[in-house]
Amino acid sequence: MCKLRKPVFKMSESDKVKAEDVVEEVIRENFQGDDSRNTEDEEEDQTKEDGSDGDADQKKNNPRDDFVDEDKLKLEEEGLTDDELETRLKEAKALKESGNSEYTNEDFKGSILSYTKALLICPLKETELRAVLYSNRSASKVKLELKECAIDDCCLALKHNPNYMKPLVRRAKLYDETDKLDEALADYKKIVELDPSNRDANIALQRLPCQINERNEKLKTEMMGKLKELGNMVLRPFGLSTENFQLQQDPGSGSYSINFKK
Repeated sequence: MCKLRKPVFKMSESDKVKAEDVVEEVIRENFQGDDSRNTEDEEEDQTKEDGSDGDADQKKNNPRDDFVDEDKLKLEEEGLTDDELETRLKEAKALKESGNSEYTNEDFKGSILSYTKALLICPLKETELRAVLYSNRSASKVKLELKECAIDDCCLALKHNPNYMKPLVRRAKLYDETDKLDEALADYKKIVELDPSNRDANIALQRLPCQINERNEKLKTEMMGKLKELGNMVLRPFGLSTENFQLQQDPGSGSYSINFKK
């Protein structure tokens, strides 16, 4: 998960601020304007937190916070008129087109910012548009190798539109690539339900069960090895080892019994 700051809206009830003004206020307070200046600070902060470089690399590629607090947005919309919401909708659509152009021109950071700006003002009732914005932003993050953050955006897109195929397919592939095999299998099953002819999903449904079983067997072997090491450590003072105990499985019930042998 990307650790992101929540945007803070500062609007009095009497204020009637146009959509673009709200965007600029949020961007000033939450988004870093100078990528090169802040990259080193972000990496240093991450190193101080956990000593790892993996998340710092993701922050380097994704230099701006992009969390959208929809609860705050809901409260804010309660004080807006229908005309103001319509203005926001038009601006959100324009920002979406800007993001699409930036994506086409391979300005993936710019497209992420444009989609985020749009999400900060797009009315919550426009669920299909918000789903598209989250989905498009996830595609930009994939291009920057921000796989975990892209998964988050796919989940948000599917929250607004559960049967939206693009983020569902993208999330399935990302789960697969990040070794979240059970989650990938669930997504591919959903894809086949929506589109039985989807070739990639059908192939994955044939492949993943075997991979999951192999992984589980490997994990079980590793666990048994660690338990054996622990058992030997406990039994050693008594002149015994786990070799003195034989584990047998009942073919009928599947339960295990332990027999002692000298």
